[in-house]
This record gives sequence, structure tokens and C-alpha cells, in this order.
Amino acid sequence: MGKVTGSVAAMIEQIHDGATLIAGGFGLCGIPEKLILGLRESRVRDLTVISNNCGIDDWGLGLLLENKQIRKMVASYVGENKRFEQQFLSGELEVELVPQGTLAERLRAGGAGIPAFYTATGVGTEVAKGKEEKVFDGRTYILEKAIKADFGLVKAWRADPDGNLIYRKTAQNFNPLAAKAGKITFAEVEEIVPSGALDPDQIHTPGVYIQSVFAGSDYQKRIERLTVAEN
Repeated sequence: MGKVTGSVAAMIEQIHDGATLIAGGFGLCGIPEKLILGLRESRVRDLTVISNNCGIDDWGLGLLLENKQIRKMVASYVGENKRFEQQFLSGELEVELVPQGTLAERLRAGGAGIPAFYTATGVGTEVAKGKEEKVFDGRTYILEKAIKADFGLVKAWRADPDGNLIYRKTAQNFNPLAAKAGKITFAEVEEIVPSGALDPDQIHTPGVYIQSVFAGSDYQKRIERLTVAEN
């Protein structure tokens, strides 16, 4: 079965205290929920987690905050999580806020082997403090370093036994970037199909970036803020 593993626990047991993790997802869409639940059960601690956001109080990465397993969070948006706010203000949680486009590019650069790049985003703000500046064609840019991590955790729609992945619609989001920027990447998927069943032109993440694949079930389709129109 190639890279297919029978349990989340078999993947999670490789993650150690103090590890750096990149988690795919955007809000609650496309998050590696089974892997996050596995991390909560393992109680591995002092994690540095890089993700677009930190979930909500009772789901996603917010579950790891509840267990106080995260030491540092690198994210673009943190507005849906009261526990995040409380731990940051109390000094329990170290936070690095990164503009969303910069975060995406830092992950892409890490996966591509590019050590750093210049961007105009954040010039003249708190984001630029302590960073090298350079002028190109009369405009100031700051140097941003690539992000790489010990582990990448991603959620995909389909996989084959070789670890080739296809994401579904907006659930693709940060997952391909997280997959490539992790030195070791674990993928949970909704369906594993036989080798050769995936159209090569439709594969989003080649299996060379994936070390283990797990097929989950009973995925939740949760919404952060449900808004309905009045009749």
C-alpha cells in the first residue's frame, strides 16, 4: 500500500515535544482535523505551529490551545479564538503575526528551497521592525525569510497509495504550501483510490512531498460564523 498507514497514531508518534508544525487550512476549511485530534490525544507539548489561523475555541488548532500544547503561533488571523487572546495577553503564548500573502510566500519559498525574498508588504509598520530593507526601482522592500518546519499536516480530498493528492475546491487553500514546506508531511484524506486512478494533470501535490497518508471518515463541515438571511 505504499505510503498508506492504518492510523493517525502511527503518524503522530513521530512528532516530538518542541517540534515545529505547519498546518493547512483556512478558517475551518480544509484543516487536518484528524491529525489535530491525534495531537491533542498525544499531549505532545511546546509546539511551534504555523497556520493561517488558530481555529476556534472548540475546534481545529484551538483544541491544542485548550490543552496548552502550543508555545508559539505564527499566523495571519487570530480573531475567532478567545482562548488565543487570553493566552497571549497572559504571556503563555508567543505570537508572530504575518501578513497573509507574505505567509503564503514564505511557505512557498521554504518548499522551493528559496531562503528569503523581498516584499513591499509591511514596510513602515511593526512588521518591518528588525528586518533588512532594500530599495528597488525607487520603492522600499523588506527581507522576509522562508518558512520550513519539522512536520507538515495537510487535509486532502483524494490520494493514491503513492501519496499523490487532490484537494477539493476551496479546501485546497494553504494545504499545498504546507505540504511542501514540511520536512516530513502527513496527509489525511477522505478517500484513497488505486494507483493510476488519479489523472496526473489534476494532482495538486505530488507524492514525493508526502511521507504518510491516512484515510479518515465522518468529517465535520463546520462553519465559524453562520449567517442566514431573514425571510
